[in-house]
Amino acid sequence: MEVTMDPLFLAWSYFRRRKFQQCSDICTKILEDSPYDQAAWSLKTRALTEMVYIDEIEVDQEGIAEMMLDESSIAQVARPGTSLRLPGTSHGGGPTPAVRPMTQSGRPITGFVRPSTQSGRPGTMEQAIKTPRTASTARPVTSASGRFVRLGTASMLTNPDGPFINLSRLNLAKYSQKPNLSKTLFEYIFHHENDVKNALDLAAQATEHAQFKDWWWKVQLGKCYYRLGLYREAEKQFRSALNHQEVVDTYLYLAKVYQRLDQPITALNLFKQGLDHFPGEVTLLTGIARIHEEMNNITSATEYYKDVLKQDNTHVEAIACIGSNHFYTDQPEIALRFYRRLLQMGVYNCQLYNNLGLCCFYAQQYDMTLSSFERALALVASDEEQADVWYNIGHVAVVSCLFQKTLPKIIKINKSIYNHTFSLSASNKYTLAFSLCLQGIGDLMLAYQCFKLALAFNNDHAEAYNNLAVLELRKGRIEQSKAFLQTAASLAPHMYEPHFNLSTLSEKIGDLQNSYTAAKKSEDAFPEHVDTQQLLKQLRQHFAVL
Repeated sequence: MEVTMDPLFLAWSYFRRRKFQQCSDICTKILEDSPYDQAAWSLKTRALTEMVYIDEIEVDQEGIAEMMLDESSIAQVARPGTSLRLPGTSHGGGPTPAVRPMTQSGRPITGFVRPSTQSGRPGTMEQAIKTPRTASTARPVTSASGRFVRLGTASMLTNPDGPFINLSRLNLAKYSQKPNLSKTLFEYIFHHENDVKNALDLAAQATEHAQFKDWWWKVQLGKCYYRLGLYREAEKQFRSALNHQEVVDTYLYLAKVYQRLDQPITALNLFKQGLDHFPGEVTLLTGIARIHEEMNNITSATEYYKDVLKQDNTHVEAIACIGSNHFYTDQPEIALRFYRRLLQMGVYNCQLYNNLGLCCFYAQQYDMTLSSFERALALVASDEEQADVWYNIGHVAVVSCLFQKTLPKIIKINKSIYNHTFSLSASNKYTLAFSLCLQGIGDLMLAYQCFKLALAFNNDHAEAYNNLAVLELRKGRIEQSKAFLQTAASLAPHMYEPHFNLSTLSEKIGDLQNSYTAAKKSEDAFPEHVDTQQLLKQLRQHFAVL
C-alpha cells in the first residue's frame, strides 16, 4: 500500500524549498475541495507573494516624475557637505575628475552598480530624458509608481483565471482582527497586487486593533506612506516603530526616507545610532559607506567598507569599491588583490575581467592584460559592456604608444638606469616605458580601430568620441576631430575633457569665441583644472587686446 504525504505538508515542503509554483498549485487543489481552509489560503498567499517579492530596502530608483516634480525640497542652496543632489558639495580628499571619471551629478563612479550610481539627479527635463537610469538599459525610468504597476500586471499571470483574491469584495475590517491572516494578506496586497491604498487601509485598521502597540504594522504603514510619496508621515511611523522595537530593517527604511528628503547627515546619524544598538551590523555599515561615497567623501567611504570586510570578508560590494578606490589612487597592485579575491569567491563576469585587465596593465603584468580582456569579451552580456571593453583596449594601446614615443629621450638622459631595469620598483615609469618598447604593445592604429568598435556597439560612448577626436587630430583631420569633440561634449556635458579639447582646438584655428565658451564649460565641469585656467587666461588677454 502506497503511503502518500499530506497535501498541505507537501505544499509547505515546496514552500520551504522555494518551489513556489508547485506550492501554489497544491494549495489551489486543497482550496477547491475545502474553500474555507485558512492554512492553505494563507500558504498560497505567501507563495504568490514570494514569486514577485522585491526587497524594499535595496531597490530604490527615482523616475523622471519623482525627480522633476519633487516638491519636498527644503533648501534650494544647500551648505557644503549637506546635500546628495548638488555636485561638489563635499571635499573628501578623493581623486579629481582628471583621475577618476564622474557621473552626470558630479559623483565619482562607484565600484559596484546600485540604483542611482550611474548618474544623479539631472538639472533639466532634457537632461533627465537623455540620462540612462539603470546599468542595463538606456531608457530612463519614467516613474517609480508606473514601475510597480507594471510589476503588478505581470504578477497576474500566476493565475490565468484572474486574481486569487478579489480585493473589492474583501472585508478588510474583519481580516484586520485576525493577526495570523492579516499579515500574509497585507504582503499579498502590497507586493503582489501593488494596491497601496487597500494595503494602507488594512495596515491602519490592524494597527488600531493592536492598540497602536504593534511595531510591525507601523513599519508597514511607513512603507505604504513612502510608496505614496508621503515621506514625513512615513518618518513618523518608522520613528514610532523604533520606540516600540529596535529592528535593523526599520533603521534602513527610515534612512531611506532621509536620503529621499536629501538629508544625508541625518541619515548618517541614524545609522550610527543603529550601530549603538547593533554593533558591527553589516547593512548599517554599508549604508554609511554608501552615503559617504555619494557625497564624494571617498576616504571615509573606504574606511567604512574596510569595517564591513572585518565583519563579512565575502561582501562583494565592499571588496569591489575598495578595489576601485585603490585603482584610482594609483595603487593597481593592491586593487588587483581585491579583484582576484572576487574571482576566488566565484564572481565570473565581464566587468571583473575588464577590471583585472586594467589592473594588470598598470601593475606591469602585461602577460595577463590581453588575456583578461579576451575573457571579458567572451563574457559580455550587452553591447554597452562590449563597447566599454573595446574602449579600454584602445586606451591601453594609446598609453603604450605614448610611452614608446617618449622612450628615446629618456634613454639619452638616463642611459645608466637600464643596467638594472628589472630591479626597479613597479611604479617606476622608466621600467614601464622600457618594458612596453621591448614588447611592442603600443599601436595607434589598434587604438583607432578599438575606439571605432566601441562606437559601433554603443553610439553614445562619449569617451570613445573624445579619444577618437584626439587620434584624428594627430592625422591632421581637423574638421573630423572637431565634429567628434562636439558630439562627445553634447553626449556628456559633465565631462571636462571634450570641452577642454574643443576649446584648445578652436583656439588653435582662431575661433576664439567658441574656444572661450568651451573653456567655460570645462571650468564648470572641473574648476580645479589648471590647463583650463591657463587657457582662459590666454583668451582673456586676446580679448583685452582686441
